[in-house]
Amino acid sequence: MISKEPALEAVAIADLRPTQISLGMREVREKRDQWRKRVKAADRPAFLSRHMIPTVLGPKQRHYILDHHHLVRALLDEGVEKIMVDMTADLSGLSDYSFWVVLDNRSLCHPYDNEGRRQDFDAIPKSVAKMEDDPFRSLAGELRRAGGYAKDPTPFAEFLWADFLRNRMKVSTVDKDFADALVRALGLAKSQEASYLPGWCGPDPID
Repeated sequence: MISKEPALEAVAIADLRPTQISLGMREVREKRDQWRKRVKAADRPAFLSRHMIPTVLGPKQRHYILDHHHLVRALLDEGVEKIMVDMTADLSGLSDYSFWVVLDNRSLCHPYDNEGRRQDFDAIPKSVAKMEDDPFRSLAGELRRAGGYAKDPTPFAEFLWADFLRNRMKVSTVDKDFADALVRALGLAKSQEASYLPGWCGPDPID
């Protein structure tokens, strides 16, 4: 990747471009709830200064989000107008198509829809407000927090787990009873079937 010295800048959230099609709206709602309940109004500027969003500068000088899509969407829905970004690379000299090819080659974009199907780059929304909800991405995120698997640096690891779960239970199960779906997911996460996934912790030890 064409790297440069990190550059900090305040950018309007509405102008930030996502690098993936979907996210987990349940996770977004949880972050919104945390923002309202845990971050007091007086502390919000400090919170935002500590949560800088990594971006890459793309064609037409637009900032593309490399991580923390859920937080960005939550803040947008909460009416936050600007956030600090950490621009880690300048690829603004590339054409649109070449830009996406570079990101894809470096595992910095995820052009898969909310059913786990690969799409063309132009299917990636132009704003975080238009990202699709993938209930299995929410389940995969909660599964990790519940100890189902370890945090892993593999790009888009949560989406790999989401696809694993998607192929083993119905979306109606997740929508109807998330807690029950999480219990089922915990069982699946400990199975040998999941051994190829990043962060797999293996089956429970035998007493």
